Amino acid sequence: MSGDSDLIKLYSARILALAADIPHLHRLDAPDATVKRRSPLCGSTVTVDVALRDGRITGFGQDVKACALGQAAAAVVGAAVIGATREQVETARDQLRAMLRSGGPVPDAPFDGFEVLLPARDFKNRHASILLAIEATAEAMEKAEQANCA
Repeated sequence: MSGDSDLIKLYSARILALAADIPHLHRLDAPDATVKRRSPLCGSTVTVDVALRDGRITGFGQDVKACALGQAAAAVVGAAVIGATREQVETARDQLRAMLRSGGPVPDAPFDGFEVLLPARDFKNRHASILLAIEATAEAMEKAEQANCA
């Protein structure tokens, strides 16, 4: 029975509110790069479009087909990503991984909204879905920068 109450705590009102209101829930017409990531464990997918200018995200769109935790994570990314550099996004990705997998601290601002997902540390089968949006964003930024240098 404690497993059920742990799951109920995991899907808090804050997580469900984020999942219901994901920013930039659209695709860009002319992105600099697009990346689609899929979690093989649960089948969640996130497709991210980015537009960059001077090394910062100026346009962002996402299509999210994920569980509430993956949707909440995408909401945090969407709320924080405009104006972010690749270094900030990659740092947030690495910090989120560490927060989930090894008890690391909450990612730095502007990605500190990932704090809402602290209860998911104990649910390893949910980590891949939570990481989809930030991983796709980091990969899309790398692709866009490579394309602009070519």
